[in-house]
Amino acid sequence: MSCGIHYLASVFMAVTPNFVCGFPGNVSSVLFHNSSASSIEDIWTVWTSTEHYIVVQLENGEIWELDQCSRSKREVSLDLAYEYTGNKSVFPCADGFLYDDTKWKSTVVTQWDLVCDREWLAKLIQPTFMLGVLIGAVIFGDIADRLGRQRVIWFTSAGQFVFGIAVAFTFDYYSFVIVRFLLAMVSSGYLVVAFVYVTEFVGIKARTWASMHVHAFFAMGIMVVALVGFLVRTWWVYQIFLSIATLPFVLCCWMLPETPFWLLSEDRYEDAQKVIDTMARWNKVSTPCKVSELCSVQQDDLASGQMGDNDTSSTKKHNILDLFCNWQIARRTITVWLIWFTGSLGYYVFSLSSVSLGGNEYLNLFLIGAVELPCYIIACIAMDKLGRRNTLIPFLILSALICVLIMFIPQDFNILIILANMAGKFCIGVAFGLIYLYTAELYPTIVRSLAVGSGSMMCRVGSVVAPFCVYLRSVWIFMPLLLVGIMALLSGILTIMLPETLGKPLTNTLVEATEMGRKKKSCSEKTPPAHSGAALEKIEMFGQETVNTDK
Repeated sequence: MSCGIHYLASVFMAVTPNFVCGFPGNVSSVLFHNSSASSIEDIWTVWTSTEHYIVVQLENGEIWELDQCSRSKREVSLDLAYEYTGNKSVFPCADGFLYDDTKWKSTVVTQWDLVCDREWLAKLIQPTFMLGVLIGAVIFGDIADRLGRQRVIWFTSAGQFVFGIAVAFTFDYYSFVIVRFLLAMVSSGYLVVAFVYVTEFVGIKARTWASMHVHAFFAMGIMVVALVGFLVRTWWVYQIFLSIATLPFVLCCWMLPETPFWLLSEDRYEDAQKVIDTMARWNKVSTPCKVSELCSVQQDDLASGQMGDNDTSSTKKHNILDLFCNWQIARRTITVWLIWFTGSLGYYVFSLSSVSLGGNEYLNLFLIGAVELPCYIIACIAMDKLGRRNTLIPFLILSALICVLIMFIPQDFNILIILANMAGKFCIGVAFGLIYLYTAELYPTIVRSLAVGSGSMMCRVGSVVAPFCVYLRSVWIFMPLLLVGIMALLSGILTIMLPETLGKPLTNTLVEATEMGRKKKSCSEKTPPAHSGAALEKIEMFGQETVNTDK
């Protein structure tokens, strides 16, 4: 939820209200076409087009025409009229700008005048945030594999709260962007490691629903942004309220233990046993499993020197090149990255197309978050009944078909176009929600955080490319949909080659991950004993017995 809050915060924080050039002096009357007023604040309700200027008469008799990025002084100031054909002197906006504060009392745009020749700075706010998300996903995913999930969750949750508050107290645009960049990095690391943490702590039967709950609460974070945006109209107060909303999660994170999977992959058997004993007490299991018994075969092999290669791989510090260690893993990585990119690209292209819905922007954002909830419920049911791969393939291909369908809908059928766009977003949302869990299950413990982190990096690349994709509407109105459709179709076809992970225990070594999906033989024929993979499988099986006992 806290990540959903910060990811979408700039929607209202960096909004650009109506504005015109400032004027030198006190105004006595304002004119816009046939509407007149005594102050410029009264004219905002009728000023509907930025292409038209506002005429103001000052107390000293001067008459000025105010555009958004320039102002003109009439040489002859006899009568106050909207139309004027005489001589005018054009001046820059040396006295600043006047903003419409009926909706927002203050935004970062009005705070630092990010308009006209500084407008590009406002447009960089979200891309720089996404760049921080991209970098943070890789950095903290790798750190989590090296130092553990628990420490990274502690650091990123605390960092998210601290940087979130710090954003509200930045003194200029550049400090604002830098602090938000750091906020994006820790938020991204928080989200990535949280997915891995949930995946490694939850048993096979409940893992799908647990993973989708994370997505559902991310969507609820978006709804929180809409609610706070509706109630608070000053950007720095708005940012503080959003950051305070994340405080409970910071306090909860300090109570979370390290995952047994990571502890076993680091040969910390005693620490893993303590966590398992705690789990057994909570689940009221009278005879908890013993890690020493489960790992006895592996320990005997280590003692006799029969696991030299596996021992080396388990203690080795891994990097992103391990995601391309052999052909099977490399092909899997390329396909997974493509799905991450397509999911993000399609999600944002469909979202940007939904602005034609009109109405209240706060309600629209709230509904954008709410519409994801049934999407994840459908994804959960399908993932448990059909499997991860068999759910991903049809929804990717269906989203591609919807892109083609929209191209054949007449432009006059606005409601039908909107419904088709929402259907496309729904299909992409299912694929987008599924890929987090599927990625975590496709890779072993030693590189799992790194795999999810690198996938999230490709996701952020897609989110950065999406606005530029939408700009291609000027070339051809259906060009963005065509690109999304092609990417979705290609991703759906390549997904056929991925292995199914439904009901299978998490792998612990790259050897096990490579063998996943191949035709099962006997244990001895399939792989040599993994360093602690067999133990991890037994622990998962024990977890399912625990669930059945509780029922």
